[in-house]
Amino acid sequence: MSKKKYDTIVVGGGIAGLTSAAYLARSKKKVLLIEKNETCGGLVNTFEHNGFYFDAGVRALEDAGIIFPMLNDLDISLETVKSPVSVGIEKEVLNIEGIDSLMDYRDLLVRMYPQSEKEVDSIIKIIRKVMKYMDVLYGIENPMFKDLKRDTGFVFKTLLPWLPRFLLTLGKINKMNVPVESYLEKIIENTSLRDIIAQHFFKNTPAFFALSYFSLYLDYFYPKGGVGKLAEVVKDKVIEYGGEILTGTRITEVFADRCQIRDENGNFYEYNSLVWAADLKTFYSITKTANLDPRTKDKFEEAKRQFLNCRGGDSVFSVFLEVDEPLESFRKIAYGHFFYTPSRTGLGETHKRELNLLLGNWKDKGKEEVLNWVDKFLNLNTYEISIPGLKDPQMVPKGKTGVIISLLAEYDLFEKVRKDGWYDEFKSELEKRIVKVISNSIYPMLKEKVTASFSFSPLSIQERVGTSEGAITGWAFEKHMPVINKIASAGKAVLTPIPNIFQAGQWAYSPAGVPMSILTGKIAAEKATKIGKSKF
Repeated sequence: MSKKKYDTIVVGGGIAGLTSAAYLARSKKKVLLIEKNETCGGLVNTFEHNGFYFDAGVRALEDAGIIFPMLNDLDISLETVKSPVSVGIEKEVLNIEGIDSLMDYRDLLVRMYPQSEKEVDSIIKIIRKVMKYMDVLYGIENPMFKDLKRDTGFVFKTLLPWLPRFLLTLGKINKMNVPVESYLEKIIENTSLRDIIAQHFFKNTPAFFALSYFSLYLDYFYPKGGVGKLAEVVKDKVIEYGGEILTGTRITEVFADRCQIRDENGNFYEYNSLVWAADLKTFYSITKTANLDPRTKDKFEEAKRQFLNCRGGDSVFSVFLEVDEPLESFRKIAYGHFFYTPSRTGLGETHKRELNLLLGNWKDKGKEEVLNWVDKFLNLNTYEISIPGLKDPQMVPKGKTGVIISLLAEYDLFEKVRKDGWYDEFKSELEKRIVKVISNSIYPMLKEKVTASFSFSPLSIQERVGTSEGAITGWAFEKHMPVINKIASAGKAVLTPIPNIFQAGQWAYSPAGVPMSILTGKIAAEKATKIGKSKF
């Protein structure tokens, strides 16, 4: 069988892979992007159901000095709108309008926890300090997307004056590189207040990234037509530059010594360089290194051991609702991106010790006990609620509203339920109980007006995106993470033990997100571009 030959092959059609392919194609490389699903985008995806348009992964985007510079650099036009955020506790809702809303947030917390006013003031002071760090960190367009040789004005007027402040800020950020839970314990005694501030973050999220959320709220934007439009326009640019895209194709083997990959249908593809922008556990599991030099093989095996012993980050459960109620009814309550907690009590040990006990003694637990825990979990949790039509009215049929309600979810719980044979029933129960919690608290119209509902679980995400444990942002925050997790070292995040293979995306860097996926995709493309025609 003849082999198709390419300068670079990119595996994984999420936003990192698309970014890599676009830059490689622009560099006149013969590039092929291979995606296992029929559509590209990964977690940057929008889909249609009964005339409603929903975002499958991320609900909005933050620029972080990366997304808009990338679009400008690739000469891509993308129509966007601001995606304002609301936060709510019980019956109180705060619409965040700008930096001054931080004091309104402070007042909201004090009303909820009047005995903890001093603690609230302490955490607000820290959040304000972190916001200043964020202004430095993402205060300029990322130089990776600038032509520094030609744009000397940017270099001398913007970049050079910024660098000392950036380096100084990095030192301050590193001092906050501890789990947000333990960081807050030193500042806040009130456990409920701690939970309200931190329970919607991934477990052990570094304190700096967690407490930068107010800055992110001010930075959110939304592409007209849904977040999937971002992936769509980058995909179009890959094709415009002459790149090839092959969807519905799963790679099953990588022969690193022969610079070849093989798909599930037995087709071979040959490369000079490879960018892996898909799940890294898969990469290390299917890559053959038989004839590589011993030193490279040893490094590869050590990296493989680290990756296979680590878990993906937290996952989510999302309910998608089609509601026979006009957008205006929801607009009166909150913005279209809404972080809502129905009880000021906080989760406490519900999502930690109690869940661990439930999973650890699973054989002794029946459905009723599991669902009793679920009820408590749902009533105390924090939800991310997205209403696409409030950002772009074209996302819903006239007079109706699409609602997405998400919360952090434990992959192992869903896996155990699946093995016990009541996975579909469990999902249905979660959907009904989530709607009940939200309709009894903030959106009463959901009691009677939901015409259809469906959901995505951590298992759904694992199946579609291919990530370990259904993770949505990289790797679990553990002591020994298998990837780079310091901003100053982001340039090294794309390297693998094999010199002509690079990695990119959420699984190459943690904490991760769309901007970091784009950045690692660009860096990987630059590395791959430098690989000549000769093979290693």
